[in-house]
Amino acid sequence: MGKVVLVTGAARQLGGRFVRRIQRDPEVDRVIAVDAVAPGHQLGDADFVRADIRQPAIARVLAEHSVDTVVHLDVSAKTVGTGGRTAVKETNVIGTMQLLGACQKAPSVRRLVIKSSTNVYGSAPRDPAVFTETTPPKSLPSGGFAKDVVEVEGYVRGFARRRPDVAVCVLRFANILGPEADSPLADYLSLPVLPTVFGYDPRLQFVHEDDVVDVLGIASREPRRGTLNSGTFNIAGDGVLLLSQCSRRLGRPTMPLLLPAVTWVGQALRTVGMTDFSPEQIRLLTHGRVVSTVQMRETLGFHPQFSTAETFAEFARSQGPGLLPPEAVGRAVDRLAAMPFAGAAGEVLGIIGAGDTHPTPSAR
Repeated sequence: MGKVVLVTGAARQLGGRFVRRIQRDPEVDRVIAVDAVAPGHQLGDADFVRADIRQPAIARVLAEHSVDTVVHLDVSAKTVGTGGRTAVKETNVIGTMQLLGACQKAPSVRRLVIKSSTNVYGSAPRDPAVFTETTPPKSLPSGGFAKDVVEVEGYVRGFARRRPDVAVCVLRFANILGPEADSPLADYLSLPVLPTVFGYDPRLQFVHEDDVVDVLGIASREPRRGTLNSGTFNIAGDGVLLLSQCSRRLGRPTMPLLLPAVTWVGQALRTVGMTDFSPEQIRLLTHGRVVSTVQMRETLGFHPQFSTAETFAEFARSQGPGLLPPEAVGRAVDRLAAMPFAGAAGEVLGIIGAGDTHPTPSAR
């Protein structure tokens, strides 16, 4: 008998991709896909069970199918179907509590994988340059998805103490991007003009959705020789990008605003449903966040296929040209530089700069 893997959040794009991928694992005998709503995509040969993880019925699903591996992907900043922020928080927090309670009572469960986020570190002006897995946040998130993941990880640590026989792996993903990314940050980067905080240019990290599926597969299997897939790991692509670099590569102009004005714009965007420009996202776009991935490589043994820059390039290609396509801007600059007056002006400036070794008293 092979492994029986239960995956929550199967109606989400990421959950559906992982369900289809894990079925190809020769060690897996059955895959149980769970969600409160019917998925709009194919799940292959997986058994779909329509169940709300916020309800105690999830315990029956674990028992009936003798599940030994649980991959909890239903921790997200966006809801599927109807429901707003309240429904998201209930699924993230109450749903995780119910699922962990069911896992605690199920003797067949031997491995638990949790999708978390680097949002757990928050974003604050006194943050370290790079967060490691053991770095405490300077300022705990006060609300939103960031607070949800803090609470989720707290419940997971309690579960690990009560069930030391279960291998627990918590994956803290950086901002997930790619051609099919569905997140508040992806929605923000899709705006025709990007509102930014005046005077700030935050550092950002991304992880490609393909790498997310790959590392989930590593975490859900027995560890390979020389690696350990129990514990907490930051997952991100190599390198960082500044928000200004992101806007230029997208061809989308920025609109620098004072912080209070950014908050007002965020409220307006949420009201019209364009994007969930939450306070925690505003803090990220103010102070940024960078995490260390040493443990991901040396302990977990995972090496992403895509760097942060390559991940963003994939996302940018899927978005199409913005208002200021980089190629068009480059051609305009080249044409301007080729104009006669531009060359003459450069020569004059060069002569003045070369000869101005002894400034005149008026120049002083």
